[in-house]
Amino acid sequence: MKILVINSGSSSLKSQLVDTENNKVVCKVTFDAIGLDRSFYEFEQNGIETKKNEPIKSHEEAVKKLFELLGNETKQICGIGHRVVHGGEKYQKSVIATDEVLQGVEAVSHFAPLHNPKNLLGVRACMKIMPGVPNVLVFDTAFHSTLPQSSFHYATTHEDYEKHGIRRFGFHGTSYAYVSRKVAEMMGKPIEDLKMVIGHLGNGASICAIDGGKSVQTSMGLTPLEGVMMGTRSGDIDPAAAIAIGRARGLDYDGLLHYLNNECGLKGVSGVTSDIRDVVASKKKNPRAKLAYDIFVGRITKYYGAYIATLGGVDAIVYTAGIGTNQACIREAIADKLGFMGAKIDKKLNKSLGRNPTIEISRKGAKIRTFVVCTNEELEIAIETKKLVK
Repeated sequence: MKILVINSGSSSLKSQLVDTENNKVVCKVTFDAIGLDRSFYEFEQNGIETKKNEPIKSHEEAVKKLFELLGNETKQICGIGHRVVHGGEKYQKSVIATDEVLQGVEAVSHFAPLHNPKNLLGVRACMKIMPGVPNVLVFDTAFHSTLPQSSFHYATTHEDYEKHGIRRFGFHGTSYAYVSRKVAEMMGKPIEDLKMVIGHLGNGASICAIDGGKSVQTSMGLTPLEGVMMGTRSGDIDPAAAIAIGRARGLDYDGLLHYLNNECGLKGVSGVTSDIRDVVASKKKNPRAKLAYDIFVGRITKYYGAYIATLGGVDAIVYTAGIGTNQACIREAIADKLGFMGAKIDKKLNKSLGRNPTIEISRKGAKIRTFVVCTNEELEIAIETKKLVK
């Protein structure tokens, strides 16, 4: 059974064809700069990569080109799995796409205006071009449907939740689902018996406390803006400070949201870049880059420590996503702060890891084990899709 996985962005469409019999990727196709003169696509199969500049005017045109590139492989596609960022309270698990479902997702898209509409473009294009193949929506928020009310309810009036749906949803759910199972496998224990804190640390970053395979607390909230400092997002901020910034800069509500989402974080503090690699490289000579680095590490450490306390102790601390798997200095800095809890790492091993590793880096005899896991959201989406179309 082959599943096509699609992740539609504002001007991109990323896809993988996955053979779910052996969980192997048959090929990858990525379209970028859709709708722009410089649009192009990259096709990867059997270790060979091809890049071609070609006018791609819309997501529907990208999907048409995708199926053209897949050729005879399209005949073996049994389902198409789509990443959708926000499902609201209504969609707390993956679901087969219908017109009614798409309308329901659109109804909560104001919570993720930068993501949901673009996600749905890919879904509708696939439904139109291959009407006989089921499309499955896999939500970033679904994994966090297990959050207890005390975790998802903000300290505002209950009316805000009941009438307006204002609550914590959490994101990066497909990543947490995959990584938590992988860690349980590496530990050789049932996931139901384990407590772990996982950091999905990329340009967008979040932390999640997982008890028995279920999310019980997570740092992102109603939107992906809350929580730790990120590439361009501020993360946690006093609401009054946000209002003061808006007044000082003459920003309306939408302008303030854009500012907090796109002009802050590593980019705003360093004044140089939103890329942690550049921040790390320049922090010795640039005081603002050093400050950005220190805030980033400090916020993440704070959440790890808080969630270990929330769980009453943990069996494992985990790092995943681009920064989590590739920035040894950040893992070491956090481990130094958490070492008193027993989460000690092998620093030599930590520094010697290759790109995107999946490995345990605990020091021998550590009370809390530490893992670095390369996430695979596409495979998780394929697995979820297979469950519904099998």
